[in-house]
Amino acid sequence: MILQSYGFDLSVDDLIARMPIDTSLEPYIVEDRNEGFLIYGGDIRNAFSGDYTGNFLARSTGAAFSGLFAQYGLESRAVRTRADVEAALLRGEMIWMKTTVDFKPWRPATWITPDGARLKTVLGNDHAVVAIGFNNEVVVIRDVLGPTSSGRDRPLEYEVTWDTFMAAWGAQDYDGLAVMRP
Repeated sequence: MILQSYGFDLSVDDLIARMPIDTSLEPYIVEDRNEGFLIYGGDIRNAFSGDYTGNFLARSTGAAFSGLFAQYGLESRAVRTRADVEAALLRGEMIWMKTTVDFKPWRPATWITPDGARLKTVLGNDHAVVAIGFNNEVVVIRDVLGPTSSGRDRPLEYEVTWDTFMAAWGAQDYDGLAVMRP
């Protein structure tokens, strides 16, 4: 959505083809009695990991997406707090962010990279959306997911209360990127 807003007409397949892909380990999950859900996969800090067409664990992070935006001449910077979000939106930037589908409840998980780094994430409803506006009560979200079997009436744009927004974003370790206009 951000790239299309800035004049780049690309499909999901186009984006994935331009992303670095870590094929060292197809993501898989182990449930540990003491640590909860552990997802073992590639280094999502630098690349996309997993077959997104068949593995619900496939994903990436903002750090990896920043390189994709750069390929199109777009500058991005990490946002990790409400103040960061508000400042970026007031400057007219859009915010790519990791959250949960429809900001619904999640099951916490830990992603473990091949080098042993442990990243906070969610199991099952990992998702990315774009924040485009806010006021004191809500954040305005654009979500290109649109209607699916779990949300037949899902709008492409909706509002989320700040409390819900911060909690779901926090479940993804406040992974967000403010993307500046070219």
